Amino acid sequence: MLPVMRKLFAIGIGTGNPEHVTVQAINALNRADVVFLLDKGSEKAELARVRREICERYIERAYRVVELKDSVRDPGVASYEARVEAWHERRLLAYEEAFATELEEDSCGAILVWGDPSLYDSTLRILEGLRERGRLSLQYEVIPGISSPQVLAAEHKITLNRIGGAVHLTTGRRLAEGLPAGADDVLVMLDGECAFTELAAEGLDIYWGAYLGTEHQLLISGPLAERSSEIERVRNAARAEHGWIMDTYLLRKRTTR
Repeated sequence: MLPVMRKLFAIGIGTGNPEHVTVQAINALNRADVVFLLDKGSEKAELARVRREICERYIERAYRVVELKDSVRDPGVASYEARVEAWHERRLLAYEEAFATELEEDSCGAILVWGDPSLYDSTLRILEGLRERGRLSLQYEVIPGISSPQVLAAEHKITLNRIGGAVHLTTGRRLAEGLPAGADDVLVMLDGECAFTELAAEGLDIYWGAYLGTEHQLLISGPLAERSSEIERVRNAARAEHGWIMDTYLLRKRTTR
């Protein structure tokens, strides 16, 4: 006899617009008995609100919502990598306990992932860690979602790559070390410190967006030398107003081609 297993969907839900949710995601949601939501505190309550709105809009069966208190990264840990690893371990333990107590065997759960689960998100790494630990019988399936780079390109009406060219995907922490050598188009995510302000701006254009896909969406584009201080000012004001911000941007070298 095959073992009875819990099933879990990691569902990409886009960047805040309920219309980003795909038909595949809706079908997965309608197989879920339990939806697990991370409580990230009052400052990011809007993220939980959007997730609840998506459930109410698309799920047409009985289901339960289980909220998990998210932990914060410990600033006392020396290295960035160690802080993230410890943070992920705490999340793993929280999910493990919640799945064990709230998700019955032979039932189905769902985690709603902002954007796409495969792009700068910890959910898949945590689920794989749970599977490897072997303390729960768990299968999971990944449902892709619309990511912020896709929405950024659509809203600015650009393509991320140019003919025959490549796109370098990186983080603000990496960009602070300098523009990647040989890269003409650099897509930056997770930049909490406006690393673009430290670059030699000559010959660079920027396409920036925040709260992409939501009613608070902000877009700025143009030569980096002319837009850098404006973006920093707008970003700081928006973060102060909303208590959080998610933004991404494309840096593009001007060429004569």
